[in-house]
Amino acid sequence: MANRPPGPVGPDGIAVIDKAAEWTSHDVVAKARGVLGTRKVGHSGTLDPDATGVLVLGVGRATRLLRFLTLLPKQYVGQVVLGSETTTLDASGEVTAVHDMSAVTPGHVALAARRFVGDIEQVPPMVSAVKVDGRRLYEIAREGGEVERRARPVSVARFDVTPADEPGVFDAVVECSSGTYVRTLAADLGVALGGGAHLRNLRRTAVGSFTLADAHSVESPVLLPLSEALRDLSSVRVDEATAADISFGRPLALYRLGLDADAGGDGPWPVHGPDGTLLAVYEPHEGGARPVMVLAAAGS
Repeated sequence: MANRPPGPVGPDGIAVIDKAAEWTSHDVVAKARGVLGTRKVGHSGTLDPDATGVLVLGVGRATRLLRFLTLLPKQYVGQVVLGSETTTLDASGEVTAVHDMSAVTPGHVALAARRFVGDIEQVPPMVSAVKVDGRRLYEIAREGGEVERRARPVSVARFDVTPADEPGVFDAVVECSSGTYVRTLAADLGVALGGGAHLRNLRRTAVGSFTLADAHSVESPVLLPLSEALRDLSSVRVDEATAADISFGRPLALYRLGLDADAGGDGPWPVHGPDGTLLAVYEPHEGGARPVMVLAAAGS
């Protein structure tokens, strides 16, 4: 029997999307699959339906790299509305409590916001994708239920709040670790000021070094090459002999990657060939390095 010719190679790369409001992250992935003509599309981190901004998609082989992008720090802008709490902690929910916070000054708000900068513990909102006992919290919330949630460690590098044009509303700029809920920051800030608050107009402006300047609509996505996918990680370039070993998925001594045992960092390391092609991703292992994934395997 004659060998069948290989099928067409699908698109590979990273697409940075400027997500529109009222789209779920799954909606964006589904649309991108149709536009790009491939089922191999995933995203690097959920963005709330009402939120807009940067959503990074992995296409083709880049879907295998999304777990590294998920951990990148995030940047947001939005508005904190003092005086009212909602079921979702943002403007999409029903108001559950109203507070008179007319005596709160911009100085009070700025001072209170400082408490949330640094390494903090944060309780995820009920309307979120966090799982408790195998179920998403938003599924339980839809049924009218509420469960105890454990506080989780997150890191907030920046939480700046300045008065907006509307009384009781503050423009917020947030830089934070993956897994931080900006809605919760807003709600907790309201409590810290002796009342309550919710978030509105959330916009993600960056995921790592991927910013709105890189972003396009999901109807007109632009693919960045695989070599760009892990540009936020410290990368290495190897010679042809090492590239050949990498193609077989072999563990390597750190010096083969040009790394020093004491100063090589914690990894993972994107490994590029002599021509700049992304070959693999390696991680530390028993004093050396082993492949997490190989993108240019021997015989492929």
